[in-house]
Amino acid sequence: MAQQTSVRTSLQLGIYKVIDPVVKVFIKLGLTPNAVTSIGFVLNVGVAIIFIIGAEEGNRGDLSYVGWAGGLILFAGLFDMLDGQVARLGNMKSTFGALYDSVLDRYSELIMFLGICYYLVGHHYFLSSIFAFIALIGSMMVSYVRARAEGLGVECKGGLMQRPERVVTIGLCAMLCGVTAAYIGGDYKLYIPGIRFHVFETMSIFTIPIAILAVLTNITAFKRLVDAKKSLAEQGR
Repeated sequence: MAQQTSVRTSLQLGIYKVIDPVVKVFIKLGLTPNAVTSIGFVLNVGVAIIFIIGAEEGNRGDLSYVGWAGGLILFAGLFDMLDGQVARLGNMKSTFGALYDSVLDRYSELIMFLGICYYLVGHHYFLSSIFAFIALIGSMMVSYVRARAEGLGVECKGGLMQRPERVVTIGLCAMLCGVTAAYIGGDYKLYIPGIRFHVFETMSIFTIPIAILAVLTNITAFKRLVDAKKSLAEQGR
């Protein structure tokens, strides 16, 4: 756990060095942390719109919508880091700002998954849409367990699939899916001799990580619950 936290902290510090010049520009332009948070939310609405348009106007073999949505997911996720840095470097921290950030993060993730589920159902990836919904449940519970535990005075931040990991996983895999489809085709399927159904298709680059996410997010939520129980027991509560 300590090693995992150390790696995450090192990565964050490295990213901060890259984005700090952008943060300083935002501060000079007069953007507040809440404004940056709002921009990130609007971008996630854009992600859902791309998925919905892809479901309505695209076809099953056209994965360009998935790729573009993935790129926008990563770009929107960048604003999750920018708002915190604007607050720190601009000396604009506030209790309401922290609350506003948390609330819009939840809305952003819900709306993103809405778009993903709509796309998967629209193109008849029913099993994958169920996994996406389970991943949504796990994502919300990871955040909820932490919030509820901290409300009881217990720190609860551990686990593999915190929000940054979820955003990067979904965004990268969606973008990779779209890029791969441009080279091998969105309808590509891999068959093994003697087996009638395919074992892999281009869309699997996006849907398999979602299935993994469905499992790991719920494991993370459960682990946080167990850790919180131990901490409360140590406090005699």
